[in-house]
Amino acid sequence: METLTMLNTRSLSNSLDRMLTLNRALDQAFNGVGGSRVWVPAIDVAERGDAYVILAELPGVSPEQVDVSFEQNILTIRGSKPASFDVAAEGEVRVFAAERVHGSFERSVRLPEFVDADNIDASFAHGLLTVTVPKAQAAQP
Repeated sequence: METLTMLNTRSLSNSLDRMLTLNRALDQAFNGVGGSRVWVPAIDVAERGDAYVILAELPGVSPEQVDVSFEQNILTIRGSKPASFDVAAEGEVRVFAAERVHGSFERSVRLPEFVDADNIDASFAHGLLTVTVPKAQAAQP
C-alpha cells in the first residue's frame, strides 16, 4: 500500500506569513507601487481507508470561479478571486485600504498512483472546496 507523504508546512506557513506581513508593510510604505501580492489558498490533505480528501479554503470565491483537474496523479485547483471593488461598475472609487488579495490562484497535490480518477467528487459550500479522490480497489485495505 502506498502512503501519502506530506511535508511539515507549519514552518513554511510561518515563513510565508512573515513574508506577507513584510510585503504588506512595504506596499503601504510605497503606496502600492511595485507589484501585487499573491494569494495561495490554504489546503488540508487527508487519507482515509477508501479515499484521499482535499479541503481548500476559498473565501470570496464562487464555485463558477474554480476549476478542478486531475492529470498524471496531480490534482490541481485553480481559479480567480475577484477584486473588492469593480471600478467599471461602480465608477471612481477612493480606496483607503486594500489588504485583501485578488487575482488568479493555483494549488496542486500529487497523489499516489492507485486512485480511481473516474470517480473524483467535488463539492463547494461556505467558501470550502472539498475534493474526494477514491482509492482504486487494489489500494484499499
